[in-house]
Amino acid sequence: MLELDHISRRFGETVALDGLSLQVEPGALTGFVGANGAGKTTAMRVALGVLEPDGGAVRWQGRPVTAADRARFGYMPEERGLYPRMRVGDQVEHFARLHGLDGATARQATAETLELVGLGDQLATRTDALSLGNQQRVQLAVALVHDPELLVLDEPFSGLDPIGVDVMAEVLRARADRGVPVVFSSHQLDLVERLCDAVAIVRDGRVVAQGPVAELRRRGGRRYRVEVEGDDGDAAWAAGVPGARALGGGLLALDDDADDQALLDAARAAGPVRAFAPAEPRLADVFREAVAP
Repeated sequence: MLELDHISRRFGETVALDGLSLQVEPGALTGFVGANGAGKTTAMRVALGVLEPDGGAVRWQGRPVTAADRARFGYMPEERGLYPRMRVGDQVEHFARLHGLDGATARQATAETLELVGLGDQLATRTDALSLGNQQRVQLAVALVHDPELLVLDEPFSGLDPIGVDVMAEVLRARADRGVPVVFSSHQLDLVERLCDAVAIVRDGRVVAQGPVAELRRRGGRRYRVEVEGDDGDAAWAAGVPGARALGGGLLALDDDADDQALLDAARAAGPVRAFAPAEPRLADVFREAVAP
């Protein structure tokens, strides 16, 4: 398991991480989500040793992480870190050898990994001749080629077409099924909800919600989808119902001890009710609540 324990990091007067804590469990796909500037990339770079924290600790398997541990991690940065004029096979093999594989092992691992990501026929192609989506697949191959014990990926689905998304998702799920902890950031909350076992939501350098996707969706009380004719979706009419909170888009949250019939009565008083039903929140709804000021 990877643990970030109360990590802090400043850049001058800017607080990038403010006591951030995160756990990535073995065999789980963990989505790391937050608004731009929330601290996701900085946290990943601290975990990988690219940045030193100002405070807190990074642990791997319950002990302080070492340089030898990090050599066994796989990292995919958001910015492409490839050599554009190098051939794809040479590129992946180069990174395999940087991770300590000998020549013959690196060549075999390169061929197998490129086949895995759907680029087995592109070994001799220059990287800059590939589409941006296929360059993204090369970056995934670089992260995988040394058979890492942990995968940390920053926006891995960016720029991929639906087929590329399916390939990436299948590869990551297969790694998690082998017991590898996998954490990736993404702004595509529907994709995170579909793929991930667990999610961590970060705001202003802190994780404000973390846990299994199903558990996060159950938090915050019951929810109802209510449509009242003439209402623009802000449900201002619910302000007087004890334990009710309007979440926007016709979605309302009710505390466990709140009266749903009182909510229905208030909706009827506001106008003709076109829909009134329990609603399971989406991850996007949970995210909006967690990052709200």
